[in-house]
Amino acid sequence: MEQAQGRARARSWFTQFPAALRHVALIRLIAMLGAGGVLYLTPMVFHQAQFSAARVTEGLALAAVAGTFGRILSGVLLDRGLNCAVPVQLAALMAIAGDARLMAAGSFGGYLQGQVLLGVAVGFYWPAIELAVPLSCVPVGSGTPVGSGRAFALMRSADALGIATGALVGAVLAWRGWLRGIYAVDIGCMLVLLLVLSRQGLPDPRPRERLAHPSPWGPWLPGLAPLLAVAVLATAMPALMQSALPLELVRGSLLRRALPVSLGALTIGLQLALLLLLQWPVGQALARRPVTTGLTLSLLSFAAGNLLLAASAFSERGLALLLLAQLPLALGIACFLPTATEAVVERSPIEHQGLALALLSQCFAISGFGAPLLAGRLLDGQGHGAGLWLLMALACLGGLPLVRGLGPRRALL
Repeated sequence: MEQAQGRARARSWFTQFPAALRHVALIRLIAMLGAGGVLYLTPMVFHQAQFSAARVTEGLALAAVAGTFGRILSGVLLDRGLNCAVPVQLAALMAIAGDARLMAAGSFGGYLQGQVLLGVAVGFYWPAIELAVPLSCVPVGSGTPVGSGRAFALMRSADALGIATGALVGAVLAWRGWLRGIYAVDIGCMLVLLLVLSRQGLPDPRPRERLAHPSPWGPWLPGLAPLLAVAVLATAMPALMQSALPLELVRGSLLRRALPVSLGALTIGLQLALLLLLQWPVGQALARRPVTTGLTLSLLSFAAGNLLLAASAFSERGLALLLLAQLPLALGIACFLPTATEAVVERSPIEHQGLALALLSQCFAISGFGAPLLAGRLLDGQGHGAGLWLLMALACLGGLPLVRGLGPRRALL
């Protein structure tokens, strides 16, 4: 009886959102279910293949560079009226090709080819799936519109559920000795995604008459600069969680012992599980507050998590500190992701929101390029990650003045 009532409450909570918004959340859940293992466990796959930390992170950096083209092209085409489903479908096809290449890759060249394909796929996907959110907030016909802040909190919850589940599946595959099965899982999810989109698409950017007479860039683009600078800094943390942390877990750090690959995957899964638990309540609470509140809390949480990661290297029992660090790191991500996207939507006009979201997505590409390269050099050069985590803690604290410099929301729509 209690389980039935719990399911009924969950359905009631979900149905408060417009059907179009629920459809976008389903698409993101499917996509992130496949991506969860690929994003966080690929470094462990190629660590097992005897690749150095520098080579693993070079591939991740190259993927970020490859995504630059896809992001800008996706954003520009969306602003010209392209349906949001088209870039997502292209992304799914490219992800299937990249997964197939990585599943069979035994050489560095094959690894790079797979990463380039996945990078371009990510570039096409994110501006389109992000723009679909505000376009789906107003229900067709009767119903109550949903604020974009709450909508993005829902989307990040769907992302977190998918990624956490995907990483858990990857941990099970690692335990069974077939870690490369994460690519087969992603291929399956992309095929399901294409099937779902064939049955129901995504919205067109709105409205066409506004697109015919776009506003100039001058009034809004410079105002995004401080936000984009904060985004480059904050998005370095997810990039390091996907590159440096998995490598450090299986290599060990100073006095902290190395973990088996299966336990390392479960440790990554802990952070993702915490993110899943925190994302909706944190995103919902921050949706009612200025975006500067969420960005400040995000940077402070990242700084605390990095300090705990650094401290964990100096003790044989540092695993406890490392596990404790996953809480502030998850909180930082839960604060940043919906808040930053909402801030971009607030500060950009309708007819340029595709490009604005592409620019935000480029911040992930910039940090995804620079952070893994820096991490790989430090891990190989120092043999541990303590210096890297201390450096990131200082950088996060140094970014707080940029948040304070963000102006209030301007009426651009």
